[in-house]
Amino acid sequence: METWFDPWIIWVAIGIICIIIEIFTPGFLFLSFGVGAILTGLAALIIPSIAFQVLTFAIITLIVFLLGRKFSTKLISADYEDTNVKALVGKTGKVTQKIPANEKGYVKIGGEEWAAVSKDSKEIKKDARITVNDIEGNKVIVTVIE
Repeated sequence: METWFDPWIIWVAIGIICIIIEIFTPGFLFLSFGVGAILTGLAALIIPSIAFQVLTFAIITLIVFLLGRKFSTKLISADYEDTNVKALVGKTGKVTQKIPANEKGYVKIGGEEWAAVSKDSKEIKKDARITVNDIEGNKVIVTVIE
């Protein structure tokens, strides 16, 4: 007769709890523990030795973690595009309000107007074509396109 505290039931319950925790946390760590615990629970049905179960859990968890890590690094590649404000770097635009030397003016980039300063601290006239070199706070740092 099985009871609720049979080792295989406990392993499977721990596995399910770990997988539920993984839903709310990043990193695939709890998923490794969850899969390890569930598979250990299935192994506990065949071999009831606690030492075997602990060893099985450790080995399976390690294997799943290493495979998951390898898979996640392929999934999350280093080739990504900047987003939000950083995506403006390298874009071109047009000066809408003169940028005085060492002061702020305004430029239009992709349909949006931004406060801008000159990278080389020189005056940039209205309607000049510019390129964005960097972002500093809420203003873009630009140079004139010759």
